[in-house]
Amino acid sequence: MSPSPAPPPGSAQLRADCGRCFGLCCVVPAFARSADFAIDKPAGQACPNLGPDHRCGIHTELRQRGFPGCTVFDCFGAGQQVSQVTFGGRDWRDAPETLPAMAEAFAVLRPLHELLWYVTEALTLHLPADLRDELARARAETAALTEGDPTHLRTVDVAAHRDRVNPLLSQASQAARSPGGVDHRGAHLPGADLRGVDLRRASLRGALLIGADLRGVDLSLADVTGADLRGADLRGSDLRNTLFLHQSQLDAARGDVRTGLPATRTRPPHWTALPLTPVRQPSPATARRGRRR
Repeated sequence: MSPSPAPPPGSAQLRADCGRCFGLCCVVPAFARSADFAIDKPAGQACPNLGPDHRCGIHTELRQRGFPGCTVFDCFGAGQQVSQVTFGGRDWRDAPETLPAMAEAFAVLRPLHELLWYVTEALTLHLPADLRDELARARAETAALTEGDPTHLRTVDVAAHRDRVNPLLSQASQAARSPGGVDHRGAHLPGADLRGVDLRRASLRGALLIGADLRGVDLSLADVTGADLRGADLRGSDLRNTLFLHQSQLDAARGDVRTGLPATRTRPPHWTALPLTPVRQPSPATARRGRRR
């Protein structure tokens, strides 16, 4: 009798555990000198800040030293999966020949783990029974794809699988937001003044909200899947019931002690400890312009 498949990973396994990883996020990806990274680094080359213990030597000063991009990256647990499961704890530093295969495995497992995180989040919502069953099957199928050795992982078509699962996530979003709010899917709203705009139950999937002013905005049941919140001002915003809000989005934004967060998210240490300053409500004309974008 063949062994039963392992159960899908829980929420804790879908968070980065750097103590069980071989610093893969500091080695595998490439990054270019920019506002997010102080240096150029080619793919497959270890960052000069990576220590022999696979820990970042400037972890507590990343923002000050010009590496804010590192502070918002999350592997969704793929790093420890590759290090401890796929390669059974074999360190690429002790066996350099394994690094290319580790990089390939990481490139497959990271998007699969991200997808697992979204499906797991969807299953916490109040959904119709048939949709919940479909999501549970999709979660089990996605988890099964993460198993196996590097040779197996090379055969996984991540894009095709994601195309099959994403419609279920969209259905879950629509069901949870019903009746839906404004549709800003993929909207380009960098620097937009959205104070006073009703974004409850809104779809902000993939929206570009870099530097947007969301102070005091109620984002209850708004879907922020893939929304770019880098530098967005969330001081005093209500995010307690925001859908698909990932910790890395909070880490990329600005907030304060009055920003309402879900119980499962943490307040980033760079957020101000000062309470929200009074928010000047925009004029009706300004609010209307924000809605039309």
